[in-house]
Parts: sequence; C-alpha cells; structure tokens
Amino acid sequence: MGKFLRKALDKLYLASGIMASLFLIAILGLIVVQMLARWTGETFRGAPDYAGYAMAASSFLALAYALNAGAHIRVNLLLTALGRYRRFGEIWCFGIGTYLSLYFAYYAIKRTYGSWRWNDISQGQDASQMWIPQTFMSIGIVILAIAFIDHLVRLIFVGSHNIQEEALDAHTE
Repeated sequence: MGKFLRKALDKLYLASGIMASLFLIAILGLIVVQMLARWTGETFRGAPDYAGYAMAASSFLALAYALNAGAHIRVNLLLTALGRYRRFGEIWCFGIGTYLSLYFAYYAIKRTYGSWRWNDISQGQDASQMWIPQTFMSIGIVILAIAFIDHLVRLIFVGSHNIQEEALDAHTE
C-alpha cells in the first residue's frame, strides 16, 4: 500500500507540473495568435485576459511539482545551523507550510464555489465565467497542500521528507 501511495503521489505531482507546462504553452499560443491577428488587422478580444488566466493556472499547478523537486526557496542555512535539532526545524517548516496551504486551499475553493454559484463574470473584454480559471488555481493549491501533508507525515514517521536531495544540494551551491 505504501509503495502504491508513494507512486500515486509522485505521479500527481508530475501531472501537475505537466499541466503547468501546458498552460505555459497555451500562453505562447495566445501570444502568437494575437500577433497574427494584429498583422492581419483583426482583433483578438480578451487575449491578455486569457493569458493572465493561463499564467495563474500555470503558477499554481507548478507549486507542488516545484516543492517535490526541491525548487522552492528553503531556509537551509538556518536548518543546517540547528545541527541535531534540524529535524524539528524541518517539521516546524513543513507544519507552517501545511497550515498555510490548507488555509489558502479552503479560501480558494470557497471563492471558486462562490463565483460559480453567483455566476461571476470577469470585467475584461473576454467576459469569462470566473469559476473556470479559478478552478485551476484551486486544484493547484490543493495539490500543494497534499504535497506539504505528504512531506510532513513522512518526515514525522519516517524521519526524512521526500524532496529530492540532489535538487536541494544544487540550489545551495
């Protein structure tokens, strides 16, 4: 069961990273289409709004993948200075990260649901239903919360988190 769960979580983080990269590609596509529209004298209403939604989706979907890959800024100097108490410092850091990501996930889901319930429309030229881009933000922050819980529980019960150590070493050099 443990190996299955580990593989499933790692696949979830990877899928989230892949989705983030697809939204970056969508931004590129939007920019190219907008350029072509300008060159032909046409207008592509709402293109900047759609690019903004794609950037938000990409940013939030990449959070868990980046955490798992060791790409987030960490306080390694402080943790190293703790010496034999480093594990307690890491538990504290992951605990705070877990709390904040759960807090933010709750309010992101609440806001997305409110936008859907009240049929909130964007104020831009696109007049999009706001719950659609907000859904990707909510999904990304929920996956980040899962990643923080995953690393915190693993740190408490196994004694080590699952962040790739090679990535941590490369960022501290």
